[in-house]
Amino acid sequence: MRQGARPKAGSERGVRAALPGLLALAVFGLAACGGGSNGANSAVTTTTTVGGSSGHKTVVVQARGGSFDPGSVYQAAAPGVVTIRSILPGGGVSSLFGGKGGAAAQGSGFVISDDGEIATNAHVVTDATGSGSAPIHEAKEVYVQFADRNQVPAEIVGFDPNADVALLKVDPEGLDLHPLELATEEEIEVGQPVAAIGSPFGEDNSLSVGVVSATDRSIESLTQFQIEGAIQTDASINPGNSGGPLLDALGRVVGIDQQINTTSGGNEGVGFAVPIDLVSRSIEELRSKGSVDYAYIGVTSQPLYPQLADRLEIPSDTGALVARVIPGSPADEAGLQGSDQTIHFQGQRVAAGGDVIVAVDGHEIVGESDLPRLIARYDPGDTVTLRIIRDGETQDTDVTLGERPAHAG
Repeated sequence: MRQGARPKAGSERGVRAALPGLLALAVFGLAACGGGSNGANSAVTTTTTVGGSSGHKTVVVQARGGSFDPGSVYQAAAPGVVTIRSILPGGGVSSLFGGKGGAAAQGSGFVISDDGEIATNAHVVTDATGSGSAPIHEAKEVYVQFADRNQVPAEIVGFDPNADVALLKVDPEGLDLHPLELATEEEIEVGQPVAAIGSPFGEDNSLSVGVVSATDRSIESLTQFQIEGAIQTDASINPGNSGGPLLDALGRVVGIDQQINTTSGGNEGVGFAVPIDLVSRSIEELRSKGSVDYAYIGVTSQPLYPQLADRLEIPSDTGALVARVIPGSPADEAGLQGSDQTIHFQGQRVAAGGDVIVAVDGHEIVGESDLPRLIARYDPGDTVTLRIIRDGETQDTDVTLGERPAHAG
């Protein structure tokens, strides 16, 4: 069973890596968090010992002074966190338990209902590589190990490669389940302390703490479309708990740990989690029909900012410059116009001459990921009103959204 985080496209300083399931999972352990009531930054280290199959395992929690209590979060949430082991197509028992086979996966997950439902990353229970070009196959067998050492087989209810979310189901009979509460996106703020529990390098029930470094990030999914609105954290991430929960001070799940940005393959203080609102939406559709549909508009765009707006003489400081309209897409059918030229500005090539989308149903486009994030909130077949600027004039255009294709245009 191989172990490590797979590389993703990234900056010249580092590459972004998802926490793949072939025991190439990553642990989102969160580093130091906020100061105390007097603003002190003195470090506090707490050591917790939990039972393990080979005696005891020691969990080291590092935090700063303040009202955030990692020990309390751990006590509340750890019973609901699980270790997931999968046998993928081409693998077998020997690969799962340390033999020569390579098609095995290990990751983390968490209980979300008394009925035995468990959430995790899709790449923990599939053979997805993240290229977005190859078919994705489910694991042949999946086993879930609970904090009390019970280990049972699990069924894959469904998986969502666009959000890298999977829903599992175990028979709850005879199990003492501890479902975790899901937070909402509105409750997530930059700087708030967070915690992660998972199985780094197979070490079950490990806890780390840190802060939310940023929200509204764009990260890679298992398809050619991005996951928008992701949470960035200074998590101490290592192979092992991909699919585990990112928790707030009350022990509520704010995201599913999914990727790291690294030059070494290990923690460098830049980790990413799938945001809870996207996770919740994905789980609901997987529960009801086993798959998830996403709306599609069919444009590629570049962000507009004040200096670029002045250069292009566009009467808006923010928006999405439409660089290309995909032929036959909903945007094409609605008559949106892409760029007919490019210019060089501030060291980059910029699309010019096309429409500028400044709002979707009244919601302004400000950040780079705002347009795809807003479109993703709708269902295929919904009609949205885009406010666009064309040739310096503002107008409204209705677009009936389609279903996101398997591959980006």
